[in-house]
Amino acid sequence: MAEDRRLFDLAAARVRGDGGERDLAGARELFRQAAGLGRVDAAVIYANFLAAGVGGPREWAAALRLLAALAEINPRSRSELERIEAMTLSAEGDPLAVPESEKLCEAPFIARFAGLFTAPECAWLAAAAGPMLEPAVVVDPASGRQVRDPVRVCDSAGFPWPLENPAIHALNRRLAAVSGTAVDRGEPLQVLRYRPGGEYRPHFDAIPGFANPRTMTMLVWLNEDYEGGETHFPTPGLKLKGRTGDAILFRNTGPDGRRDPASGHAGLPVTAGEKRIASRWIRARPFEMPVGERAR
Repeated sequence: MAEDRRLFDLAAARVRGDGGERDLAGARELFRQAAGLGRVDAAVIYANFLAAGVGGPREWAAALRLLAALAEINPRSRSELERIEAMTLSAEGDPLAVPESEKLCEAPFIARFAGLFTAPECAWLAAAAGPMLEPAVVVDPASGRQVRDPVRVCDSAGFPWPLENPAIHALNRRLAAVSGTAVDRGEPLQVLRYRPGGEYRPHFDAIPGFANPRTMTMLVWLNEDYEGGETHFPTPGLKLKGRTGDAILFRNTGPDGRRDPASGHAGLPVTAGEKRIASRWIRARPFEMPVGERAR
């Protein structure tokens, strides 16, 4: 086996936590070494780790330098760099301006942010997720495992650490800014696609038994050219459908940390077209992927 492949495979195993323990610092160093031998996919993941501070200090400027070098040979990296260059960011990759919130409801708390993502960002995000879309799963409360269930009929794709490229990370920092939370409290950003008939039946995002509960949810509409598919909150009687780039933030738990009974909601069936949204669950404390998660 070539040395670059051996290093990459070792790094991926350390990210997954093969053997029961995850070693992100070791994985980051192995990806760096594999990248030094010319392995492009290792360089991509190493840049992602630098941008988000996975396995070591966050080095945003270094991540962008590496991304710029990758953009010369990798179309995907070039697309990511173009998206970042169109953003208004600080030297550390934080948004310099975000839209004001509009409170829609007090119980549960729901706020809307008009135009949180730009239309080009929405189109890019949907396209980036497209090749990875698979039938969505839900968390089984009894086992904690992810399983398919007819309660949720859609396709999904996520961007965990190895796939959280600098452009995705910048979007996650924007979500953190408007929610008033640290970026490391968010689960991996997901993109969801609902085709005609697709829905997410009434459910709660806060799952009993989680030691680190999902306290908030952020949804961003990536398109608007579909019919049906509203996000329905039965208790306050709200049906919401945003324009492309609009977002909502809602709380799933009360001040005591327990699930808020008023936070139940549903994604109503799409009747025509395809609905695409981005979703990020925000935890009470920093989130860590379960051991065994795939490296890519």
